[in-house]
Amino acid sequence: MTVSPDEAQWTAGFPPTTRERWRELALGVLRKSGIEAGSPEEALASTTYDGVVVAPLYDASDLPGDPGLPGLPPYVRGSRPQGGTWELRQRHEVADPEAVLADLENGVTSLWLALAPEDLPRTLERVHLDLISVTLEAGGRTREAAETLFALARRRGAAGAPAGEEGRDGAAVLTGALGADPLADPETAIALAGRCAAGFPGLRAVVVDGTPYHDAGGSDAEELGCSVASGVAALRTLTGAGLGVEEAFGQLEFRYAATADQFLTIAKLRAARLLWGRVAEVCGAGAGAGQRQHAVTSSAMMTARDPWVNMLRTTLACFAAGVGGADAVTVQPFDACLGLPDAFARRIARNTRSLLVEEAGAARVIDPAGGSYYVERLTEDLAGAAWRWFKEIERAGGMAAALETGLVADRLAATGERRAGNIARRRDPITGVSEFPNLAERLPAREPRPGPSRGVRYAQEFEALRDLADAQERRPRVFLATIGPVAAHTARASFAANLFQAGGIATVSAAEGLSERAPEAGAPSGEHTVDPVRIAEAFAAGGTPVACLCSSDRLYGEHAEAVAAALRAAGAKRIWLAGEGEYAGVDATLHAGCDALKVLRTTFDDLEVTR
Repeated sequence: MTVSPDEAQWTAGFPPTTRERWRELALGVLRKSGIEAGSPEEALASTTYDGVVVAPLYDASDLPGDPGLPGLPPYVRGSRPQGGTWELRQRHEVADPEAVLADLENGVTSLWLALAPEDLPRTLERVHLDLISVTLEAGGRTREAAETLFALARRRGAAGAPAGEEGRDGAAVLTGALGADPLADPETAIALAGRCAAGFPGLRAVVVDGTPYHDAGGSDAEELGCSVASGVAALRTLTGAGLGVEEAFGQLEFRYAATADQFLTIAKLRAARLLWGRVAEVCGAGAGAGQRQHAVTSSAMMTARDPWVNMLRTTLACFAAGVGGADAVTVQPFDACLGLPDAFARRIARNTRSLLVEEAGAARVIDPAGGSYYVERLTEDLAGAAWRWFKEIERAGGMAAALETGLVADRLAATGERRAGNIARRRDPITGVSEFPNLAERLPAREPRPGPSRGVRYAQEFEALRDLADAQERRPRVFLATIGPVAAHTARASFAANLFQAGGIATVSAAEGLSERAPEAGAPSGEHTVDPVRIAEAFAAGGTPVACLCSSDRLYGEHAEAVAAALRAAGAKRIWLAGEGEYAGVDATLHAGCDALKVLRTTFDDLEVTR
């Protein structure tokens, strides 16, 4: 960067900044916080599920190399040279022409129809197929659904086709993707790819869907590696049937999950293009072989509890998908886990993209994250991890063989197990569910969605406990034995209440119970709560056999054992302590990083919750 003389005057009084100087200052701050480490990187770095280290600081030395130009290999900066906005592609699972028209009249530019073939004519009756793109999801009826769409295009004629091309089944009318899966049905994929290559240049036959690997608990690199391996398998199928290499590349669209981790999502989409660009290079594909991407806000991250928080999650995910260079983005409605979305939920979903594009201007710049030391390094490291996984799949015989032998399932399950452990310990917090739950919430009622639910949701274990607690005749309760004044116990009482409420368990505290009574004569306000007898009386009135001590370490040392003995004598079946340390009479402790799900299940057993 060149600094002008005028700018230099402003910086003249400051010493030059170096990484070593930052390390020195950061270590000083860490030591003041009681953290001893050899380097700030050691203390502050984190590691993703793919083993990618995220450092606390990046500079120009971290840049991996030239990322190229948009629309040119290696396609890191985008598959389109001109950039531009991304399609808003909304999903419909029931044949509702009015809902489809409402979407199209209010910002949606692409339809994703998970419908039976016989429902397509009615759903698309008033839709101008030459103005929007259509993506189909029909599973084993993909060919039938595609033929129905072709027939609709023919009937609407070649009205949208260039002059003289009426005989090509309306070549300019249809754009989108037909959803064929070469791994599940290679014959359909071959037939539809040939049909599209010959007569529908704007239509792609094959969707390489990475979201099932994400929904099964996989990491970002695992989703990428599986999608690249599936894409290579599709290329082999199509070229083996006679399509040219470039024709085969042109028949593929890739689908990825976008999460609320905006930087990993941005890096994932950029890395996906880098990886597919490498495949194109090896295959000898010419320019224009860049990956076309459809990003879908993650199903796994969505919650049924406090579902309105999903609006925030999907906003972050939509932003990251667009900034990461996705060609089309699907924003899931906030109530997706509750059933079929209502009109309000669909409106918020489509307005999320409209706000980001029209008001925030997120689409005005090509690859806005490009050049960021952090994003470029993360893109490269993520691509490296994904490429290693892809090569492992290829060594196993390709994607079909890796699926059949269980290689993929075992890998995803191992990652899912690690993730589940972090969720249980709230190292991966879920706002509104494992953190800051709202026991008083009233969930909106929705019509059930057709078909089974797909994949694993991160919140499902906590939500299952919430459902169980809600189903009891009386909500389960735990007594918080607060010791001492508010200043001494409030932090740990709030921590314990938050943890128990994550399982639907209400809490009542000694401070609340004793505040309704007059303190002992001559006792200053608040100090009476160190009295084991009075705390035990409040516990007995609370109507629960489980208690949790809450106070400061100093007061624990003075009173914890006496209070625990009094609670036990009053009938306490289990006594927890918020914090750490060993005290006679205390059964176990609650602390940051403890297994919250295990604590909750143990408490359910102690409370004899009916299952």
